[in-house]
Amino acid sequence: MIQITDVGPEAVRTIDLSNGRSYRKAKDMKKSSNSVRIGFAVAVILGTIGWLAFTSYGANKSYYVTVPELVKMGDKAYTSNLRVEGFVEPGSIQSEGPHVTFVLNEFESHNANAPKGRKLTVVYKGSEPPPDTFKDDAQALAMGTIGRDGVFHATALQAKCASKYAPAQPGGGKPGMTPQKQAAPASNSRANATPEQAGKETAGLASK
Repeated sequence: MIQITDVGPEAVRTIDLSNGRSYRKAKDMKKSSNSVRIGFAVAVILGTIGWLAFTSYGANKSYYVTVPELVKMGDKAYTSNLRVEGFVEPGSIQSEGPHVTFVLNEFESHNANAPKGRKLTVVYKGSEPPPDTFKDDAQALAMGTIGRDGVFHATALQAKCASKYAPAQPGGGKPGMTPQKQAAPASNSRANATPEQAGKETAGLASK
């Protein structure tokens, strides 16, 4: 404690400076404590935002795979958002209003490997009906998740027109078109007529 003695004409006064210093020290400690609390609160907020962003990114992330690649994903496929590409198996489309059940094949039906291709049953239940291009043999892209039962549950569906494939025709014709028949050459009776017949025809024309 520091004391200052003030000697005046009337009395002796003692001033204690320790209280002021203690007050400033307590004030500084309070400021430091508030700064720590604010810093901790900011760290918690930033950590929460980062965690939400990470989990949101993981939830929205989707994998683009073909039917064979989906099979190779194993258990990871059951916890992932997927976009599966394949070809619509002819005759497999079953419509119930805007909902559709069909089968995706890794090969088009005209492909020699189609009977042995891997297949995936898809149940589409979206807010909109399938596009007009969704037909047999169309290249389709189903977006959704797969269940443990092996059925793919799609919430969105895209499709491209089926390829206009046909075996090449003999004679160099274009695929899917039949070669045109050659027109028979026009017969020229005058060119094939004998000199006597030609003379008779000329005489007949002159008499007319």
